[in-house]
Amino acid sequence: MNDAQLLRYSRQILLPNFDIAGQERLRTASVLVVGLGGLGSPVALYLAAAGVGRLLLADFDAVDLSNLQRQILHTTERIGTPKTDSACLALRALNPEVELIPVNQRLTAGRLAELVAEVDLVVDGCDNFATRFAVNAACVTARVPLVSGAAIRLEGQVTAFSGRPGDPCYQCLYPQDGHLDETCTANGVLAPLVGIIGSVQATEAIKILTGLGTPLFGRLLLLDAATMDWRRLRLPVDPDCPVCSGRV
Repeated sequence: MNDAQLLRYSRQILLPNFDIAGQERLRTASVLVVGLGGLGSPVALYLAAAGVGRLLLADFDAVDLSNLQRQILHTTERIGTPKTDSACLALRALNPEVELIPVNQRLTAGRLAELVAEVDLVVDGCDNFATRFAVNAACVTARVPLVSGAAIRLEGQVTAFSGRPGDPCYQCLYPQDGHLDETCTANGVLAPLVGIIGSVQATEAIKILTGLGTPLFGRLLLLDAATMDWRRLRLPVDPDCPVCSGRV
């Protein structure tokens, strides 16, 4: 690392059990961020700021005025711009050393498989169950860790999946029964809530990539922002899960 990098990441390098070795692990890591909205915004900003070497940024949408209440990657001047382009502008200004790869398209199962095969970890910040299930399936197949978050109204949740055989996956938590979708468009969401959940997702991603602390594998955090109460639940394997049960 050069002197500028040592200065940029100095507060992080000072952490016990992190040191220069942890920073090097981030520098050589690749992460796919799915969704550049309310959750993906803080995720992408913190991962870029922390020095993750390569970020694949996936979103097919464009910046809309209604996004700006909570999607802090984007600005009023960039309304109508693809979110991938808007995100690259913000992240490049924050940390020009990070390699940014925009993926401005809907993610089919085949494309997801290609992208997940390129990375060390996936962070899911999308807003619909169909994409969450597809991302989970790709991660299970590739044995790539997944950090998942969701937020709606005043409620948020975050967890992580190791991708290892014998551990639970996202579909162990939510069976794919077709009756799940709720969106911020229909139900609303408090702006800082997505920042809280996205920040926890970024923290989990950094922990997994560097070996720092204990990841949320097999545990689900639930936040009620109205009372600021956190609950922690164990997440068991579903022995009948159609995605991961064959790998147990």
